[in-house]
Amino acid sequence: MFADKRKLTTVFEWLGSGLAILYAMLIASNTGNEITGFALLLVSALLFAAWAVIDRRWAFLILQFFYASSAIIGLIRWS
Repeated sequence: MFADKRKLTTVFEWLGSGLAILYAMLIASNTGNEITGFALLLVSALLFAAWAVIDRRWAFLILQFFYASSAIIGLIRWS
């Protein structure tokens, strides 16, 4: 059971990190991909939030509410 949990959290952690990097690159590129970037940020925050719940990292979970809120605001502003 523990090995499955560790695999799942590793997938969430790496996917969340990758999507956060893509978000940063899209926003910094100033190429008009803001909607895609903020959508990636939202998915990244959700993956990190799932990882935080599974690993019981409550401070990190709270931080993901900030990122998810920022993503939602960005999606609303740019749509």
